[in-house]
Amino acid sequence: MIFEPLPREFYEPDAAVVSPRLLGHFLLHRVDDEWVGGEIVETEAYLTDDPACHAYVRETPRNRVMWGDFGHAYVFRIYGGYFCVNAVCQPKGVAEAVLIRAVEPRFGVDVMERLRPVAKTHGLTNGPSKLCISMGIGSVQNGLDLTLPDSPLIIANNPNRDSFLAKRAPEIQTTRIGLTKAADWPLRWILAGSPFISRRGVAAPWPESKQAPNG
Repeated sequence: MIFEPLPREFYEPDAAVVSPRLLGHFLLHRVDDEWVGGEIVETEAYLTDDPACHAYVRETPRNRVMWGDFGHAYVFRIYGGYFCVNAVCQPKGVAEAVLIRAVEPRFGVDVMERLRPVAKTHGLTNGPSKLCISMGIGSVQNGLDLTLPDSPLIIANNPNRDSFLAKRAPEIQTTRIGLTKAADWPLRWILAGSPFISRRGVAAPWPESKQAPNG
């Protein structure tokens, strides 16, 4: 199967716009000449004026990729030596990103199971660090261009996205997970019909009268 990366301009808007638009598209990493990954089913946006954003205070060696060109991967290490993968948004100098929290395994599932043996398939990628382990994503992938056809890490267009979204409906906007700052900002999007979202109990529609802060 030939995959077509989403174009660079896809990532130019602020992360709160890009985040729900990524749902249903393919996150893919090439492992041993095989594409591994699946449909994105959960995302979180991190904005330039967001106290929970890594780049909120200033540019550092750790978050430098966020300050660069949009359409690149920002991979960072968290506690325990685990990793999370993000897509950088907004023009250079405006640091925003979308965290990929969960995907549905679709390609190279046998490779995923080898990289992260689990009792049940839904445990492979139902969390940001879980999916990075299962897909072989780590610090080496930090800064990779997600929009180049020859890049080993891409987010690719899903030609059947509309059908997938309908099957995994409803799409829900809710608050983010595991934060102490800006924990009530409604910047998490999930496809609630997917069995691979990272946490189900906290998800609830955000009242229409409340809007996510602007990036």
